[in-house]
Amino acid sequence: MADKNSIEKLDSIDIKILRTLQKDSSLTTKELSQRVKLSSTPVFERVKRLERDGIIKRYVAVLDMDKINFGFVVYCNVKLQRINNSIANEFTSAVAKIPQVTECYNISGEFDYLLKIHASDMKDYQHFVLNVLGRIESIGNLQSIFVLDTIKQDIGYQLPEE
Repeated sequence: MADKNSIEKLDSIDIKILRTLQKDSSLTTKELSQRVKLSSTPVFERVKRLERDGIIKRYVAVLDMDKINFGFVVYCNVKLQRINNSIANEFTSAVAKIPQVTECYNISGEFDYLLKIHASDMKDYQHFVLNVLGRIESIGNLQSIFVLDTIKQDIGYQLPEE
């Protein structure tokens, strides 16, 4: 597993590989090696090391949520009725099983958690709140924030320039 100082252990070729894979993870080793200007065998070995070290966690296809009718995005602040270890574990276990929740963060401040939720529209979100989140007994308060427009959405992280 990667530690906090992993970025310091990466050389410029590792960073090129990571930057390239963040743009298109479907590249073959041969295509990747051409883009980073290194032969296939060392590129293959570097990618395997980056995976083994946990720097590359997984490969995914990024979907156009509007085209599959889940483009209505809501950020939902959640405050639990009370908090302790078992209640927090119960809540996070329940949320982890809900497909409409694509991100969940434990946060500080007035609320305990921040959820990113995808729905088809306002009516679908209302149904979700009443029939899915409403079944989680530990929830005390919700605050919904509706996304009007997406200005920037980077899936990857902008690695430092060489």
